Amino acid sequence: MASRFYSLAFIGLTGLFGLSLPLDLSSVTAQVQTVQDRKSEADKLVELGEQKFDKGLHQEALESYQSALNLYRLIKNQKGEITALNGLGDVYTSLQQFQKALEFFQQALDISKQIGNRFGEAKSLIGYGSAYASHGNSQKTQKALEFFQEALAISKQIGDRLGEVKALNGLGFVYGNLGQFQEGIDYYQQSAILAKQIGERKYEADALFRIGLIFYLAKDYRKLIDYSQASLEIHQQINNRKGQAISLLILSDAYNLLGYYKKALDYSQQSLTISKQIGNGYYEASSIGSMVNIYRNLGQYQKMIDFLQQSLAIYKKMGNRYGEGATLGDIGAAYNVLKQPQKAIDYYQQSIVIAKQMKALHTEGAALNGLGSSYKDLGDYQKALAYYQQGLDIFTQNKLLGDDYEIGDLLYNLGVVNNLLGQNQTAIVYYQQSLALFKQISSRKGEAETLNSFGKLFTKLKQPELAILFYKQSVNLRESIRKDIRGLSKEEQKSYLSTVEETYRNLADLLLKQDRILEAQQVLDLLKVEELNEYLRNVRGNNETAQGTDFQSPERTIIALGNELADLQKLDREGTLDTSKQQRLAYLTNQESDRNQQFNAFLKSPEIQKQIEELRRIEKSQNVDIEKYNRLRKNLAQVPNAAIFYPLILSDRLELILVTNSTTPIRKTIKLKREDLSQAIIDFRNSLRDPNSYDVKVDGQKFYNWLIQPFEKELQEANIQTLIYAPDGQLRYIPLAALYDGKQWLIERYRINNITASSLTDFAPRPRNQPRILAAAATNSQNIKLGDRNISFGALPATKTEVEAIAARIPRTTTLIDSQFSQAETLPKMQSHTIVHLATHGYFAIGQPEDSFIVFGDGSKASLKDMENWTLTNVDLVVLSACETAISGSPGNGIEILGLGYQLQDRGAGAAIASLWKVSDDGTQALMQAFYEQLKQGNVSSSEALRRAQIAMIQSNKKGTGSDRANVRVVGTVPNSSDGQLSHPYYWSAFILIGNGL
Repeated sequence: MASRFYSLAFIGLTGLFGLSLPLDLSSVTAQVQTVQDRKSEADKLVELGEQKFDKGLHQEALESYQSALNLYRLIKNQKGEITALNGLGDVYTSLQQFQKALEFFQQALDISKQIGNRFGEAKSLIGYGSAYASHGNSQKTQKALEFFQEALAISKQIGDRLGEVKALNGLGFVYGNLGQFQEGIDYYQQSAILAKQIGERKYEADALFRIGLIFYLAKDYRKLIDYSQASLEIHQQINNRKGQAISLLILSDAYNLLGYYKKALDYSQQSLTISKQIGNGYYEASSIGSMVNIYRNLGQYQKMIDFLQQSLAIYKKMGNRYGEGATLGDIGAAYNVLKQPQKAIDYYQQSIVIAKQMKALHTEGAALNGLGSSYKDLGDYQKALAYYQQGLDIFTQNKLLGDDYEIGDLLYNLGVVNNLLGQNQTAIVYYQQSLALFKQISSRKGEAETLNSFGKLFTKLKQPELAILFYKQSVNLRESIRKDIRGLSKEEQKSYLSTVEETYRNLADLLLKQDRILEAQQVLDLLKVEELNEYLRNVRGNNETAQGTDFQSPERTIIALGNELADLQKLDREGTLDTSKQQRLAYLTNQESDRNQQFNAFLKSPEIQKQIEELRRIEKSQNVDIEKYNRLRKNLAQVPNAAIFYPLILSDRLELILVTNSTTPIRKTIKLKREDLSQAIIDFRNSLRDPNSYDVKVDGQKFYNWLIQPFEKELQEANIQTLIYAPDGQLRYIPLAALYDGKQWLIERYRINNITASSLTDFAPRPRNQPRILAAAATNSQNIKLGDRNISFGALPATKTEVEAIAARIPRTTTLIDSQFSQAETLPKMQSHTIVHLATHGYFAIGQPEDSFIVFGDGSKASLKDMENWTLTNVDLVVLSACETAISGSPGNGIEILGLGYQLQDRGAGAAIASLWKVSDDGTQALMQAFYEQLKQGNVSSSEALRRAQIAMIQSNKKGTGSDRANVRVVGTVPNSSDGQLSHPYYWSAFILIGNGL
């Protein structure tokens, strides 16, 4: 997305917001008899060129300007020549044909100086500056500054206030792209103030828009929205439709970056509508491009391709070969993601043909990079290497603005393929070059991916200490990304070669194999935070998670030495190494003079090997960070007789970690393939949801033997009464309470408190005052539109009885039924109650947070994303008594369940109770009545009250009627029996407590 914002910015330099009046050329005759007639025709051709350029019709604009230029030269009108030449320069700058643009600007500049036309001179200098600034070369960027400053000085001398505005805009653009954000903002603000003073509102809006783009570069997307909104409002006031379209387009991109996809789609649709109305094909294609980015983030790649095809058709109609070539490459990239490499190859090859014709080097290089990835996926590694190398040659020989990332990506890809070919030392060389470049350009995503690949490579080479070190650095970079931003840019989503989850799991796996248990537990916490962030896109963690993973002392030494090596190598390339630094470089690289081999030599050097031996010694003796362990024990000590239980699902086994207040962390390993565990989870969940199933105890005992039995002795010795459970992946779909030891359900032995991660949970017991309850019920059937789908919910007549029963038991209860139960009525009341009980449909599905929601009595819905705006700081508990977790086919990773718990906690609530499946009316009422009866007694925690209610149902002899709530069935549900016992876990185990119910 970075290149997209960049292109919109520099196009703005050549008249992004300039609108011409409609022109009727019907009066222009083919034969012109007088000089005045010729001048009149030339003037109209210039206006036509402006209109065509304004609509993105570059070829037609060039033809109009060239015809005007010919006429002006015929009648020797040099002032007109200057105007036409500058117009031609603007169009070629927009087309990124900078050399041609400069030729026309130079001609205009020469004529302006010759005839003393200071206005034309300033205009040509601004054009020169635009072309140089857009070219991206560092020397040319410096020249651009000089041209804009000279244009500014001339404009001031001749009193051309609008010229001053344009020159100030140019200076702001250059400084912004140099990373000198404050200087850029200062120039834009001067431009905005001056434009407002002289009544040029569209240029005022332009400057505000550009300030927003600087905040995009600074990754401050909220301020990007603020300035884009201010720009939009001005364009609306002056009825500048083109300005409205571009402002809406940027607002769409900003909300996409923040993860507000519905809002982003709304803005892009508005931009598209206006672009069509004003006939601007370029903006029409750009609006569709916004939708493409949104659907990419939503993982809807086929839809993304459909929109790209629309964009391609527009570029073809416009005759915009540059846009056509780039879009063909984008379609190829989409097919690569869809694992259809042969289709991707077809589109990449078409893209390359056009790119060669138009000398569009960036497009050609990007397509070659994509071709390499396609052939890599096909297993043709030699072809992949060849295409990657061709792409690298293009970018290194013709370096343009923004190409550093492409170069780093190509170096990384060359490393990946060499690794696949078993050329490990060559892979290390490419990874090291890639890593150095990503560091240089501050691409944390690229750096994190390369460090992750280093970790995988050193794992393969059986060097776990180095693998752990590289994985830790990768994890910490990902933590810093989440800390700083709420959405991911296009650059940060570019590579799909490795996933965030893979990095965290691989690191935890290695740490556990080295018996570095506490470090592994810390990584598991970070994994859960990262899973939440990828789902909700708003998770910043806290002070503990923001620190990432800790480094052992030898690891810190290796990192410091690596940084020193990088600095020395940079000085060596620059030829500025003095004698002492040359000696130091030789020492660190074991006298290796070949720069490409120095990093390999460094890793094998005595200095690094010494630190690795020290790490091994620490592993064998004492692997627990005492300070961190004491913090964890202190937190855990707030809950008497409690233990934290962490399972980790790996491809070939389960790793289990138990942390108590009295012993060091305990690790157990269960040999179990991931696919076998997944099938067992599906089987167990099916038997749990069938109240007549006799397999439920067998399935429950299987999971007991896997998860709890290995710790029986330790749990008994520590007198554990509370299990604080942080489930991993698909284990989130089954309740720990329903594990069976052969005699009892686990809930009969322990109270169970689910958490997202220990680092995100405050274990301090909540005050146990008499509850004040807000109980709301939605009884009517509802039809909810979710994207292209309609989800129908039947009536919930029993929910009215449910909340009335609560009100009858608990004196301080407020009830809201149906139309009273609206967001406007309900949300403000939440803060004045300690328990919020919502007896309504809740739907939590795999996918995006917008796909998971609760329904209000008036038919409106609030998604997990909407819950970001709730305030629940006075609420101890939120109860959702009629929700369901929708699973079709194989389960996901349970992130929608984790997301609900986190979102409510993040808004201030202590805990939430929700159900993993829809329970029958009588089952729900029985559990809720027992639960609130326990709470009414006072001095009892939420988790203990839930446990007692569940035990009461286990010991009950009553039967359920068996009717599903609202006659809604989730895919995979087994029909309820009419004679199910309420003691069956179908009725009581679905309800889990997430958060601090201690």
